[in-house]
Amino acid sequence: MTLSSNLFASIDMGTNSFKLLIIQANQSGKFLTIDRHRNPVCLGRESSASISPESLLRALNCLREFHHILKSNDISPHRTRCVATAAIRSADNAIDLRKAIHESTGLNVVVLSGEEEARYVYLGVLKFLPVFEKRVLVVDIGGGSTEFVIGEKGNVILGVSLNLGHVSLSQKFVRVSEIREFVRSVIKQSGLVDKVKDCGFEKVVGTSGTIKAIEKAVFLGYGHNYSHDNEVQFGDFKRDWKFSKGELSCVVEKLCRDGEGERGRREEFFKRRSEFIIAGAVLLEEIFELLKIEDMEVSGYALGEGVIAETLADVFESCDLIGNGRWSSVLRLATRFSGTKIKCAAQCANIANEIFEGLRKWMNAEGQDEINLHLDEKDLECLEAACLLHNIGLCAGKKGYHKQTHQIIMNCDCLHGYSTEEVKLIALLARHHRKKFPKFDRSTSDLISEESKQRFIILCVIIRISVILQQNYSLNCKDVKVLHNHEGVQLVFWKVLKEANTKSGLPVREDVEKELRKELAHFGTVFQQPLLVEVLPCVEG
Repeated sequence: MTLSSNLFASIDMGTNSFKLLIIQANQSGKFLTIDRHRNPVCLGRESSASISPESLLRALNCLREFHHILKSNDISPHRTRCVATAAIRSADNAIDLRKAIHESTGLNVVVLSGEEEARYVYLGVLKFLPVFEKRVLVVDIGGGSTEFVIGEKGNVILGVSLNLGHVSLSQKFVRVSEIREFVRSVIKQSGLVDKVKDCGFEKVVGTSGTIKAIEKAVFLGYGHNYSHDNEVQFGDFKRDWKFSKGELSCVVEKLCRDGEGERGRREEFFKRRSEFIIAGAVLLEEIFELLKIEDMEVSGYALGEGVIAETLADVFESCDLIGNGRWSSVLRLATRFSGTKIKCAAQCANIANEIFEGLRKWMNAEGQDEINLHLDEKDLECLEAACLLHNIGLCAGKKGYHKQTHQIIMNCDCLHGYSTEEVKLIALLARHHRKKFPKFDRSTSDLISEESKQRFIILCVIIRISVILQQNYSLNCKDVKVLHNHEGVQLVFWKVLKEANTKSGLPVREDVEKELRKELAHFGTVFQQPLLVEVLPCVEG
């Protein structure tokens, strides 16, 4: 199965921004985010009930770009879903807008009701957090509306959407007191408090960029004299994705301070979100107060992932909406510390997956006596986990980050469902993805069992080659293949180019070629076969 046949996409046409999400997934429901794109279209700035011609033009330009990205990745239309939320839901000319989008891009826009939006958010949460068995209240703050959903075991018990968003509140009100008064009034008039009380909940989960930004502010101490030079301390690595009512109040109090200095710090920390973060934080504080919430967990997944989860269920009959609990814990750790680097780590994991599968087929077919080892799915999962986590140590600086990564994995107690031996294997693979090739001397011989050592060496060869290829070719692969012939094992991948190139390969810097030659030599030593790497150009479109 090729890479493109495993790709699924969602487009979320939100009030503040449009988001394109591309995920690689299989029939078990396992997620791996390949790419994300965000465009601040800002439909929520309209002063009338209709979407203006200027906003329509911005929307069409953005969606044309998204459509081009989908086409370049060979993602079929039946694996792509485009949904619209509050701004288009309430627009008088929504039908005309959808028609114009379809004529321009071929995309069919589904305008979600508030209840449907809440359900998709819940499905996204189930992919990120192990809350399937719990009765969970999910709060999703958007630009034009806030969704509340209570779910349990995959079923939605309550879904409510209120016209309270960080963009709309920022547009309507200047003073924080006005925001608080309006939010209280809308929530009380909606009957939400009684509905939530009648249903009850065991756990509260927040999603969306606003809530994730607040959690980050709590995590990095924004409410306690944060400075841009703050570094994440090792003790913080054990902190989970959550914050308390008191911690939220501390952030809100700091956000609401006046003065040029405070505004500057706010803009520096929250960047593009700084314009709306006060309204979003005050809204969340009022929700905490009215619904009597004491603490909130945070999901890195929300609407876009929920839409794809349902698409997966339609394509693969046996797909599990809950997903893989072990893998979800890896995603949570990677998402916390990788930041924008997670895209690179995901590409590395994809390359490693292809090499692993190709080598496994070759070893089984050729009956390699030199490699008397059966590689199974758990080995592949450990390899992919190490690839996804290999660069998380960069959060503490570039120097020696592979050692920092090893410490985080070994001490964070975040990889749930993995045995102690598997956690050690993942940590060691991440530790040795760069610098000197590992030797089992006294300092490392006690870390993993004798049975795991040969497995570790094989997987180490794969991750080191995968990292070099990803880092130096900035891959956007259409396909990857491992071939076998009389010359040995051959790894072929295609790099997408903007225009035709008559060369059969791509130029390689001398230092990269030298680095790659070392790793290919390690491959030859371990497998007793040479590995040939060929990068071929593939013209986009």
